[in-house]
Amino acid sequence: MRPAQLASFALALGFAPGAFAHAFLQHASPRVGSTLAQAPKRVTLHFSEALEPAFSTVQVMDAAGHRVDGRDGKVDAQDPASLGVSLPALGPGKYRVKWRVLSTDTHVTQGDFTFEVGPSAR
Repeated sequence: MRPAQLASFALALGFAPGAFAHAFLQHASPRVGSTLAQAPKRVTLHFSEALEPAFSTVQVMDAAGHRVDGRDGKVDAQDPASLGVSLPALGPGKYRVKWRVLSTDTHVTQGDFTFEVGPSAR
């Protein structure tokens, strides 16, 4: 590639930063690694870009690996970068949130984190 072509290519990449983007978890409620005095009624994940609702999932498991969420996880219609799921009344213990999302630019990301509900919860 000639220097002029290389410079043009580099310049073109500079004008297309979203072309290489992925939906990264920016923050969650409950917060990643948190210990809560009261059990949450919902888990909500906020990502860096809009998600494809049909291909984005979230699950919450207890310490034994049993799924405990309401099985109603979905992307928020008002905020397409948010994904949430309802929770029943959780008892004290450690819980793992697992997510897998497809961003509107067709990149898949996934991850997990834990939160804990303290003994005074319910």
